[in-house]
Amino acid sequence: MRKIKKGDDVVVLTGKDKGKRGTVLRVDESRVLVENVNLVKKHQKGNPQAGVAGGIVDKEMPLDVSNVGLFNPQTGRADRVGFKILDDGRKVRIFKSDGEVVDV
Repeated sequence: MRKIKKGDDVVVLTGKDKGKRGTVLRVDESRVLVENVNLVKKHQKGNPQAGVAGGIVDKEMPLDVSNVGLFNPQTGRADRVGFKILDDGRKVRIFKSDGEVVDV
């Protein structure tokens, strides 16, 4: 089980986009792709057969998973994540600061 999953609301902790919030679009081994965060300009060549226009486009690039924290709605800040096994045997993610369960 991973600490950060696709669809999670995260906050960027370091870098040029520090403090920005976004939704995780993809999780690789140690990288996460966050919506509208870490945008770069890409010079893209057009492809008339596919209907793709050329030019300069904004593209999201992956961040290291250590540079993002899961957003805790109770505190309104980023929080660390831990794991806990419930009485019924399920393994769930919890916030380290208050022990609240992330997954319902």
